[in-house]
Amino acid sequence: MANWRDTGFGGVVMAIWAMVTVPLTVLAILLAIPFLGRRRAFFTCGPMFARGMAWFCRIPFTLQGWEQLPEDIRQGRQSAIFMSNHESLMDPPVLIAALPVPAVYIAKKELKYLPFVGWAAWAAGVIFIDRGDRERAVRSIHDAALQIRDGKNVVIFPEGTRSRTGQMLPFKKGGFALALDAGVPIVPMATVGGFHTLAPDSARIRPGAYTVRVGHPVHPSDYADREALMQEVRRRVEGLVAEAKAL
Repeated sequence: MANWRDTGFGGVVMAIWAMVTVPLTVLAILLAIPFLGRRRAFFTCGPMFARGMAWFCRIPFTLQGWEQLPEDIRQGRQSAIFMSNHESLMDPPVLIAALPVPAVYIAKKELKYLPFVGWAAWAAGVIFIDRGDRERAVRSIHDAALQIRDGKNVVIFPEGTRSRTGQMLPFKKGGFALALDAGVPIVPMATVGGFHTLAPDSARIRPGAYTVRVGHPVHPSDYADREALMQEVRRRVEGLVAEAKAL
């Protein structure tokens, strides 16, 4: 029974566990809001759920390189945009648990209307982007930049969606336009392990180690344009992924 999580039965048990605990965690967040406020309620209960999931599903994770970041970022005094590769649907909860500072995601506005997930996103302060047309999308990006300048940390997967092959997809430009508008550092990251733990088109969670590796910040003002900034961040993310896989 020591390896029951590696079996098909174990995969079913872990999937059921996730389906039960997600609504319970969201309920706990909503009940805590009157006492803690929205964001504090989320970032108290959300990481606890993610760590519990990692323990139950036997997905140990490590955070590497955090101590090398400037102290203002580590202490949350300087907001930043964390940019990571995207291997799996497991990446967002792992990053919520792994990052020592509160950081929200940027999501399509339609997400806010989904039961449970949307409620949790609202509590966290997720930045919703309206992609209905170009004008609204540009206005949404500018509004998001204002929130980041006001102190919100955000996590962006610049590929736009998770990889289906384990290889990094082309980066999209929107996150870099946001970074240039916000004028805050980009922290490149590698998230390695999700492709095995929760493969594309699979509902089975497999035990396995996760590595989150953080690199030195990239300052948008140091680059001539969005294309140059994007190429540099991609180069650094690729290097971090290679380092994490080599360990």
